Amino acid sequence: MLEAVLAVGGIGLIAGLGLAIASKIFYVYVDPKVEEIEEALPGANCGGCGYPGCSGSAAAIAAGKAPPNVCVASGPDVHKKIAAILGVEVKETEPDIARPGCYYGVEKADLKFIYNGIEDCRAAMLLNGGSKVCPIGCLGLGTCVRACPFGALSMGPDNLPVVDPELCTGCGTCERVCPRHIITLTSNSRRIQREYTTDQCTAPCQRACPAGIDIPLYIQAIREGRYLEAVRIIKETNPFPLVCGRICVQPCESVCRRNLVDEPVAINNLKRFVADYEMNSGQRIQIPRAPSTELKVAVIGGGAEGLTAAYYLNRLGNDVALYEASPVLGGLLRVGLPENRLPGKVLDWEIEGILEAGVDAKLEQKLGRDITVPSLLKEGYSAVVIATGGWDTHVAQRSEDMTTQPLPGVGLLIDFMLEQNGGSSALVGDYVMILGGGKAAVQAATKLLQSGAKAVYIVYRASHQKVGISQSELQEAKAKGVQFMFRAALYKMSGQDEKLTHVEIARLDEKGNISSKEEVLVDSLLLGVGRFPELIYVPRTAQTDEPGAPADESVLWETVVPYAGPSAKEEVGIFRPGETHSDYRAVVEAIGAGRRAANSTHKFLSGEQVQAPPNMIRKYTTVLNLNQIEPIPSIPRHKMPELPLEDRILNPDAEITLGYSEEQALEEAKRCLRCGLICYRRPEAGGQN
Repeated sequence: MLEAVLAVGGIGLIAGLGLAIASKIFYVYVDPKVEEIEEALPGANCGGCGYPGCSGSAAAIAAGKAPPNVCVASGPDVHKKIAAILGVEVKETEPDIARPGCYYGVEKADLKFIYNGIEDCRAAMLLNGGSKVCPIGCLGLGTCVRACPFGALSMGPDNLPVVDPELCTGCGTCERVCPRHIITLTSNSRRIQREYTTDQCTAPCQRACPAGIDIPLYIQAIREGRYLEAVRIIKETNPFPLVCGRICVQPCESVCRRNLVDEPVAINNLKRFVADYEMNSGQRIQIPRAPSTELKVAVIGGGAEGLTAAYYLNRLGNDVALYEASPVLGGLLRVGLPENRLPGKVLDWEIEGILEAGVDAKLEQKLGRDITVPSLLKEGYSAVVIATGGWDTHVAQRSEDMTTQPLPGVGLLIDFMLEQNGGSSALVGDYVMILGGGKAAVQAATKLLQSGAKAVYIVYRASHQKVGISQSELQEAKAKGVQFMFRAALYKMSGQDEKLTHVEIARLDEKGNISSKEEVLVDSLLLGVGRFPELIYVPRTAQTDEPGAPADESVLWETVVPYAGPSAKEEVGIFRPGETHSDYRAVVEAIGAGRRAANSTHKFLSGEQVQAPPNMIRKYTTVLNLNQIEPIPSIPRHKMPELPLEDRILNPDAEITLGYSEEQALEEAKRCLRCGLICYRRPEAGGQN
């Protein structure tokens, strides 16, 4: 017995000594910092960071190969804790969120066969690409739901994945495991800056909307009874659903494919229904704000365009101050529409939402009297966005004498002509450039030279034949000293303090592309249109690490032109052909211009190129379209209820249109054909192959 105990003990001793020696030989040093970082991580091992689990992520963070906030599964508190371990600072980043892109479950889809195998979409894909005829449709087996490490996904009643935005961390696990790739990661900022492109399946209504609203998606939300979600979808590109729901000119309905069957879907009435629902419920919907950029931006103009620009600049993470010349916000929406069409309380609700989002409104601040562009830049603003709107702003500017021009060195040709005819002197310098203006520009140029101007240039985008100037008129003006620039566009302005010093002119080829650029000495610019354009003024130091300019120094500035909206041709310079200008036609166009001014400003301040996507769908883009659809049963459009005539007489200020009931809205939403989809839905399920 004793011998056995000694033998076993000896074997154990030898094994222990062997393990001790092996531990020394094969010892792997683990950085205590890596262990500390790994302890701080949530331990989800989701792979959303791009590394193999939390251990790999911790090692990458400690080695400086990944930032402290690389973990998408954790929040700002964890990021700050890791940054403290490393002794560095960390900036908050905007989280992504998963968004499924399929709309018809297997029960309603056109099928190749009935699948009865392993409950996994990846296994189903191995069998002839899955049961659905649609090559990109959800197979409905819930692989993404089981894979989500945070319980943010569930299967809805139609057997399609539903995302809980409160639980989704944007780790991307669902996106990686989906064999059909119907789930993508997106963010609020990307949706705000979204433009429709030719590689997307878009409906005619989407392409026609100047604000870029995802119309089929919000109508789908209404059909499913998710009214506040519909408001959120609308507000991603339009902060005025209540206003537009009452006064929009509805270009979307003019192209609605339902016109080929009976009448268009009442898209605008549905927008008003959910916007009224939001206001009446008191549950204000705000688009989440991106992490702070720590940059200040000033927006000039408190109308629809300026308010929109300010709202989206704020949502994109910038600190925004909105300057308005009058005592109230709203512009033409406030003073140009009767109470029975746009009640004041409706406009107030929408503006209050923009201010509650964090926009700082500064009223009774007139550009050229109380503030100037250079003065704002000297205060440390990284950009000043001009969104002064239409003719009403110009009338207000002319209502009193200005010692300083609203925009440095920039005036309107019509003002110059009026002042010349009235015998007063215009604020023009020695080197004058006139942008557009037809024959009136030639007359003004001659007067300027007679008044002592040293050089006068006229810039036309087209050739002299298209402008309408005869050869004899051209030769006569040239003989008097007028210098013409045909096939050219104003690309940029630059100056110092309150003075314009130079402009950059882009020479265009026959296709409208830039062939060359040249800088011209100019101290006065006269615009041959009736309003000031949307422009972005930035200090030249804004391109360095230090935005803005010290208040005690002279400020050098330059301009940035926002990218063109869908209604304009993709051309350079300000006032592109076919471009709609702010409040002249419709509030929805002013809203679209405001959002794109915000996007352009944010792109510039983020170091990106200020341009639209190269394949952006424009008014002149050729897209696949249909002129016949069948068989679709005719369903009458629901009429908007209105106040009886006798009640209108008794109360002239009472709103005439009353809005849809919930039953009417649900029935009207069902009339949408969802024609932006290329789907294989069974005809007996209510669709078409």
